[in-house]
Amino acid sequence: MLDLTPSRRDLLLGAGGLFISLAIKAPAQAANSAPLVAPAAAKPLAIDQVASFLAIDPQSHVTLFTGKVDLGTGLMTAMLQIVAEELDVAPASVTIISGDTALTPDQGTSSGSNGIQIGGMQIRRAAATAKHALLDMAAAKLGVDVASLTVENGVVTGGGKSVSYGTLVTGQSIAIPVSPDVPSKDPSKFKLVGKSMRRLDIPDKVTGRFTYMQDVKVDGMLHGRVVRPPAMGANLISVNEASVSSIPGFVKLVRDGNFLGVVCKTEWSAIKASRALEAKWSDWAGLPEQSKLYEHVRATKIDKTEVTSNSGDVPTGFAAATKKLSATYDFAIHTHGSIGPSCAIVAIENGKVTCWSASQATHSMRKQLAAMLGLADDDVRCLYVDGSGCYGRNGHEDAAADAALMSRAVEGRPVRVQWMRHDEHGWDPKGPPTLMDLSAGIDDKGNVTAWESAVFNANGTIGFAPLVGAQLSDRPHQTGMAPGGVNGDSAVPYGFTNVHTIANRLNATPFRPSWIRTPGRMQNTFANESFLDEVAAAAKADPIAFRLQYLTDKRGIELLERVRTLAKWEARPSPDRNQQGDIVYGRGVSYVKYELNRTYIAAVAEVEVNRKTGQIKAQRFFVAHDCGQIINPDGLRNQIEGNVVQTVSRALMEELKFDRSTVTSLDWATYPVITFPDVPKVVMDLVDRPNEKPWGAGEPSAAVVPSALSNAVFDATGVRMRSVPMTPAKFLAALKAT
Repeated sequence: MLDLTPSRRDLLLGAGGLFISLAIKAPAQAANSAPLVAPAAAKPLAIDQVASFLAIDPQSHVTLFTGKVDLGTGLMTAMLQIVAEELDVAPASVTIISGDTALTPDQGTSSGSNGIQIGGMQIRRAAATAKHALLDMAAAKLGVDVASLTVENGVVTGGGKSVSYGTLVTGQSIAIPVSPDVPSKDPSKFKLVGKSMRRLDIPDKVTGRFTYMQDVKVDGMLHGRVVRPPAMGANLISVNEASVSSIPGFVKLVRDGNFLGVVCKTEWSAIKASRALEAKWSDWAGLPEQSKLYEHVRATKIDKTEVTSNSGDVPTGFAAATKKLSATYDFAIHTHGSIGPSCAIVAIENGKVTCWSASQATHSMRKQLAAMLGLADDDVRCLYVDGSGCYGRNGHEDAAADAALMSRAVEGRPVRVQWMRHDEHGWDPKGPPTLMDLSAGIDDKGNVTAWESAVFNANGTIGFAPLVGAQLSDRPHQTGMAPGGVNGDSAVPYGFTNVHTIANRLNATPFRPSWIRTPGRMQNTFANESFLDEVAAAAKADPIAFRLQYLTDKRGIELLERVRTLAKWEARPSPDRNQQGDIVYGRGVSYVKYELNRTYIAAVAEVEVNRKTGQIKAQRFFVAHDCGQIINPDGLRNQIEGNVVQTVSRALMEELKFDRSTVTSLDWATYPVITFPDVPKVVMDLVDRPNEKPWGAGEPSAAVVPSALSNAVFDATGVRMRSVPMTPAKFLAALKAT
């Protein structure tokens, strides 16, 4: 049996008597123990109901229920600021419960830089609706006009009298629908939004007190490890249980089709058993040759071709050109490289499943687990716990599927599955390979007469990659491919007269495809902005001036001008031919309006290149950033810095290695990532527009990093880097071919 008794800390942190339409007990997570929250059967979960998001207790303490989760991005801090600002309560009086499918509304996946833009604005509207209802109640109770009321720290004052939110809601119901037209707080009166607030999670992370998913324990918990096929498509022929049955703590061998695992009493015994288990597998060699990966991509059947932009007459534009340029860019397969390998716990009791995971989409994972186990969605409850390394649909959902299959095999006892490094690198879904063809024409004055491009990338018809445990056990699972959205920023933000751009959605890709930060937008921006620099160089134009020549969007123009000032840009064409010696320096610019409809980013990279060794080092990045209304400037800086650092790593060194059977880059030696000595300095100019909508910032600034680096390398050396990662070997080969 699971222990549902909350600890004292649970009760202190939990949402005690909540009085927006109901009263429930909702204890929050206790340190190093699973957040066993008893759900309230009557609590609404629909996103059009205020009570789905907010509750207030008699002491005016506010609890926010959100389906969005914080993957280390500071989202919950910003959410707290939004709620506290809109309700005029102290931040310390707000508690957040997130990602619990039994208690929080389904606000969609915490991805795509939509945490604030969509999830935060849903919460703002709910809070604004609640605030207006509370003021109406206060006006009636105090006998004054609602326009005369003021609110501070949850206390409403008017006519010389006061009443607290807690007093207003006690014993009453304000179970009302969220008003889509409710006016929110005037930005000129903001006290919290737009001001830097310390992240809620950082103190415990710095001092080692933070509870990650990898730290969670459940009473009676067993430990499972999966034994992976040596080849990704291999079939299990036989297994020798006697090879592990004598290991102390061994509980059960789990075999379900090609899914093979061991369950033990301790983690160490599970590790030993997984290493000692004797199993025979069939051969399989269905992966393409890595050296011919992009030939494979180009030869893959195209499911559909989407026209992402089409204006003017491209053939006529090319006919008018005095020079035509063409280039092909490619972007490697990336693994998530999560620092902490994925982990999950699943318990099955009386046909009900409880899952603890760092999934960024607990509501979607519930559906996947239910389908795999043949249960109704309502029979599965998923609770989010922060993972040490979680973003972009990595392995956390797959670890949950592993744990579910093992818990089922041991009569529902809780089973914890902790992936190892070889599991994480070898079996998490991958960022698919991308190939991009581009052409442009310029006339004798250096004007662009035509632009066309074609991207080849994975189809995106299904929201999530199938669970690997469901695939191996041949249980019901999604078919098709993810991620969607890979055609984002295929079109360019520039006003060329004749433009035609397409996205070719491929029928297959070598590995289960998934989102990795800025999917599609990064690859497409890499090609577009690097190739635009090629065109600018052919026109003998300054790269920033050339972009400004074709921009009409005032905010985009402002961003480029801001980054030009920030970086102290000296106008001239690239490359800089005045440098001698092995060590040379360059700067490159990149710009994007994310998905052509939101956040603006302009960046300048400064690089050092060793022409003898081919080593490229990013020294500094200057970033001008406009995401509309800024909620937490310090949190935004965190996001931009993280985007730059991680994407420098991806652009300069990360590449999945594999043979015809399986992934071979199973550790940090074979899949290197950036280390502290190579982290660039990041200088920012944040444009705050309090009266505009807030847009996302979790991904957009990553999109411009690879192209800014490529353009900077060209500026320093005259060598075009058209392939990610931009390794020393690739640079030296390109230098030799120049």
